[in-house]
Amino acid sequence: MNVKKVAIVGYNRTPFVRYNTVFANATNQDLLLSALQGLINKYNLQGKLLGEVAGGAVIKHISESNLIRETVMKTNLDPATPGCDLQQACDTGIEAAIYIANKIALGQIDCGIACGVEVMSNIPFESSLRLRKALLNANKEKSTFGKIKQLFKPSLKDWFPIPYKGQEPETGLVMGEHTELTAKYYQISREEQDALSLKSHQKLAKAYDEGFYEDMITPYLNVKEDNNLRRDTSLEKLASLKPAFDKKNGTLTAGNSTPFTDGASTILLASEEWAEANGLPILAYITYAELAGIEYVQNRQNLLLAPVFAADRMLKKANMKLEDFDYYEIHEAFAAQILATLKIWETKELALQFGLQDALGKVDSEKLNVKGGSLAAAHPFAATGGRIIATLAKLLNGKGSGKGFISICAARGQGVTMIIEK
Repeated sequence: MNVKKVAIVGYNRTPFVRYNTVFANATNQDLLLSALQGLINKYNLQGKLLGEVAGGAVIKHISESNLIRETVMKTNLDPATPGCDLQQACDTGIEAAIYIANKIALGQIDCGIACGVEVMSNIPFESSLRLRKALLNANKEKSTFGKIKQLFKPSLKDWFPIPYKGQEPETGLVMGEHTELTAKYYQISREEQDALSLKSHQKLAKAYDEGFYEDMITPYLNVKEDNNLRRDTSLEKLASLKPAFDKKNGTLTAGNSTPFTDGASTILLASEEWAEANGLPILAYITYAELAGIEYVQNRQNLLLAPVFAADRMLKKANMKLEDFDYYEIHEAFAAQILATLKIWETKELALQFGLQDALGKVDSEKLNVKGGSLAAAHPFAATGGRIIATLAKLLNGKGSGKGFISICAARGQGVTMIIEK
């Protein structure tokens, strides 16, 4: 059986904006539809029957159980185009790309779209268990009196909605609290974190000024640019911010951590034959990908460090070294998380603690997130993978050749790495 090469042939996304700002009244479907229809228009896919559209959102309402298929039906793709929902926390977008890529590689489909969306402005609230049971029991009652009797069983407190906290169920800690432990354990200073955040904002601002993102974003509600970007930030301003998670001894702040974010992204993948038949240039190829998990309940400092394992296994399969790449796109959930990951990869003693045979190598900071990272662009959970793949594909296509390395960490102690080549 011949395995087909998987080409990245297109991309599109909405601007990424801080939650409860300009997209506060949008839904997951609103933003995903904007990004998806923008991709369709950009690459003249109107009326075409694609192999599949796959993606998802990390946090959805019950009514969004078939979000992808229902959104596809609202576009002007051929309505027979299938849609599949999948979710793997912050890895959702890149896992969707791997899902579509594998089907193309096996010859099951010729083309497909990987996508992701997150609207943290519109996340569902939970209800208490007692209230849920009362509502279900009330629904079973035939008489009005019986229904009312059931509804009086919950206490007043039970009627209050439970807001989203984002805690890890196994530890009760939110991601920022875990990353505070990461910073302390791996000795990542506040100064290092703030310096990385500043560079991320400076690089993103420069990329916008150079027009790099001009063909990558479909405006939504007249917003054309990621609104988390702080063009006027400085080390002094970042240093003035108070700790966000450990109020007394913490180093993580709103300035060196990503905020809750609204946004959507899409990636068009295809076989070489389909790309040629449809007149689309091949930007780059997905050649390797690896998923890993990590124990983080006993070792709470390691929640976001699964890419340590994913990178090691992937590089061995590819017979490459960490220094072999022209560009590195590494997700910046928190400055402390990416700095700890880089430190482990380049420090033999730390690498051995993870069971690696040796240090993987040092990432050249001049090749890292050269057009800005998540600290500046922000992080709509399921949409970040698409942003990162698109950025790297465009960089490699512009260069004309080369290799790119992707790393994305995720909640529940998981992470994905990927190699893209031109």
